Amino acid sequence: MSSTITVIVRDDPRKSHRPVEALRIALGLAGGDHKLTVVLLGDAPLLLTDGHDDIVAADLLETYLPAFKQLKIPFVVPTHGSPVTIQPDFSIKTQRPEEIQRLITTAEHTLVF
Repeated sequence: MSSTITVIVRDDPRKSHRPVEALRIALGLAGGDHKLTVVLLGDAPLLLTDGHDDIVAADLLETYLPAFKQLKIPFVVPTHGSPVTIQPDFSIKTQRPEEIQRLITTAEHTLVF
């Protein structure tokens, strides 16, 4: 039986390279026999918008994003999150905070960035 992995990205991608690094790690985990979900909190949904000029390590980010689209790796964003327009090709699910909490607490493995 496959395990569940949740990668939580909560750092601001305009201030730190960690959110882009989190996506690189998540992409590496996508190749295994497990269910992977990426949760984007705070300003982290900016990673999936069209404008990357102010994102730290934007050049690396743009090399990873096509694989997320192709593999249809699920992203979860809060329903009350920042009003950004996410590119339509990503697999996005909006959830209430309590649903996100349940997702995180029931995952067998959780990585937080």
